[in-house]
Amino acid sequence: MTPNRSVYNMVVAFAMLGGACSSSSTDSSNASGGAPATGGASTGTAGSGGTTALGGVPGSGGQPVTGGATAAGGLLNTGGATSAGGTIATGGQPATGGTPATGGTTPTGGQPATGGSSATGGRAGRGGTTAAGGTMATGGQSPTGGTPVTGGTTTEGGQPPTGGATGSGGATSSGGGSGEAVPSAGCGKTSTITFESVPGESGTAVGTGEGGYVRIQSGGQSRGFAMRLPDNYDKNKPYWLIFGFHWNGGNSKEVDTGGSNGYISAHFGLQKLSNNGAIFVAPDGLNAGWGGDNLPFVDDMVKLIEDNYCVDTTRLYANGFSYGGGMSYAIACARAKVFRAVAIYEGAQLSGCEGGNDPIAYWQMAGTTDNTCTISMATPMRDKFAKNNGCTIPATEPPRPNSISDPHICTDYTGCSSGHPLRWCVHPAGHGNAIVDGTADLYNSCATPPKTCSDSCPCTWVPADVWSFFTSL
Repeated sequence: MTPNRSVYNMVVAFAMLGGACSSSSTDSSNASGGAPATGGASTGTAGSGGTTALGGVPGSGGQPVTGGATAAGGLLNTGGATSAGGTIATGGQPATGGTPATGGTTPTGGQPATGGSSATGGRAGRGGTTAAGGTMATGGQSPTGGTPVTGGTTTEGGQPPTGGATGSGGATSSGGGSGEAVPSAGCGKTSTITFESVPGESGTAVGTGEGGYVRIQSGGQSRGFAMRLPDNYDKNKPYWLIFGFHWNGGNSKEVDTGGSNGYISAHFGLQKLSNNGAIFVAPDGLNAGWGGDNLPFVDDMVKLIEDNYCVDTTRLYANGFSYGGGMSYAIACARAKVFRAVAIYEGAQLSGCEGGNDPIAYWQMAGTTDNTCTISMATPMRDKFAKNNGCTIPATEPPRPNSISDPHICTDYTGCSSGHPLRWCVHPAGHGNAIVDGTADLYNSCATPPKTCSDSCPCTWVPADVWSFFTSL
């Protein structure tokens, strides 16, 4: 999709950084180049051709990579030119299972110290029983190839359960989730977090809702994330907290605004489907990626937000595309007792897998013609959590679409432990997070203004399927 030449050139420039899974690509529809899937720093050189984007064509923010080595360990400059090309250093040391930083953090911009990493020893009240055998609403697509659907009946676009007023024992969730909400320390309090403008956002290209950019000290470095509050935020109601991790070469602005698609794709399309009913966070990775150990950064963000806002501590979610999918996988491995579920769009094991033995509700998507983060990279990740979740391992590989004109096929594993379903979705297209059934469209082109989604111009099925999965838990 090429609305105009300048936007197309921007897509190609971002594509040179978009894939962090393989060192080459033969499919012109995919991002080529990037780092190999080695679970740490990247070693390949950025290639050319291909296009990757968040739910559409990336917006502005930074010049294309044209030369020079990226310095490791620095903070992503999301507003100015980025040095790249050559070898892309992903920054930091690989995750090796070390203990997260426990000291207090000193956020800038008026935020109080966050008090160190959050505990990872589990949360009360996680894991309500998932209803099985119902029909999952996924935006109109029907399961193909006889694939069973689990998770009970869910309504697309409904607001997540936010609970009632806090009190002893937590608030009772309503509207889709099961179990009781467990309020965070920030419930009933007035936040002291200071919001800045999100780097690169201006004019109409801004995120939706109250919030902005938050700076925080983590691991001795200045880090940052975009954050959006629910409409009519009530400090006495616990809300879901949803993290969205950008791809290699992406940034918080692209996730927060939805790129050229705007609000329909903001925060991977989940913000709109929530009816602005959750707290959404889009962090910036070091050197525009998620190499090294970013888990202490995640811990520090969680603690800062939970100390300042009313969060249902049993309802934390992570999702991400490509390198961001690798970061979401690292969270599934190391923070399964903190996060309720993850969704991985075309990811690979790029950010490590510390621990990796606990169950977690797990959603993953892979493309049969994705030559950047290949399906062969995705299946071992799926298989690890099928085992962790106690699911029945199929005797044969779940069905896959045979041609680009076929719709996606999702398989819900059976026998999984209570509260830990596993949903595996395969499509016939390449490396993208906004796949459109029956086409090679990776970027939800019909959602890019002035186009609108319709029967004759269909939009992606992905956000609705993920939202149905999250709300079924």
